[in-house]
Amino acid sequence: MSFHERPGSEGVVVLPEAEQMSRPGVGRAVALGAQTAGDFGLFRGEMPSGSEVAAHLHQTFSESFYVLSGRLELWDGGSWRGLAAGDLAYVPRGGVHGLRVPEGPAEVLTLFVPGVAREQFVLELLEIRQSGRTLTAQEWTEFYARHDQYMV
Repeated sequence: MSFHERPGSEGVVVLPEAEQMSRPGVGRAVALGAQTAGDFGLFRGEMPSGSEVAAHLHQTFSESFYVLSGRLELWDGGSWRGLAAGDLAYVPRGGVHGLRVPEGPAEVLTLFVPGVAREQFVLELLEIRQSGRTLTAQEWTEFYARHDQYMV
């Protein structure tokens, strides 16, 4: 990471791909909130066919989804809406949303504003899945609450 900072001035942050946190088959943390002074976080997700993120909302940050490739569907709290490469969906704080990839893989950029430490959610969820650990309903509720994700 290249970072130029002087007290009282604006710095420029360059985040080379080689320095971005990456997990094959999951995606890449392009910019962490800690790297953007909390302004935003940016994640590049790889979603295989059949992937689904259940309906939920966030109270402290908004999410925007920009589809890079493939197709996915976004639950907007009332219906599923199709998104294709080049489409952008913005979900304000408190907006109910979910995602699914009905066929083929999809790649999506997800922008979090402000830049919450969303990578911790992704890493912890990945660890739970890879370890085969089974969480109780109470443990899932606590996990989601820790990461400002409220299932609906």
